Amino acid sequence: MKKIASIMAIVLTTVSCSNAQKNEFSKESLTYELTTESGSKVSFQSILDANKGKKVVIEIWAGWCGDCVKAMPKVKELQANNTDAAYVFISVDKSMEKWKEAVAKHEVNGQLFWIDDPKMMKGEFGKSIDLDWIPRYIVIDEKGKIIIYRAIETDFEKIDQALKN
Repeated sequence: MKKIASIMAIVLTTVSCSNAQKNEFSKESLTYELTTESGSKVSFQSILDANKGKKVVIEIWAGWCGDCVKAMPKVKELQANNTDAAYVFISVDKSMEKWKEAVAKHEVNGQLFWIDDPKMMKGEFGKSIDLDWIPRYIVIDEKGKIIIYRAIETDFEKIDQALKN
């Protein structure tokens, strides 16, 4: 019986630690280069640096993702209610053309980037930020520290509170 209890404790600790909120990005994610609308490359670190001094909401999304499209009105409401924050949209669409079509169709406003990786979510950048679901939201404070590492489309109240505090 003690053996079973010990095993259960180890499993629960492992699961709870794997779902923990991180407070900084890995070197791999910071050095990863994302594609801009013009087709140039920019490191994730430089995107974060350009937004220092502001709270930042990062959304990882795709035009083909039903949950992402369904969440767009909530994102726009979040933007309207928190105009001082910066909004960074990182797409995992299959091609630059599909990404640009989705941006236009859904009238996405903010800083727009695309992950140019055929593995999309499961590629290098996705792995570096523990991407297991989209839409995925990350919130960063004015000093560049992560205040929410993993939020999904049902967490808009939590995101809104983080932006207001």
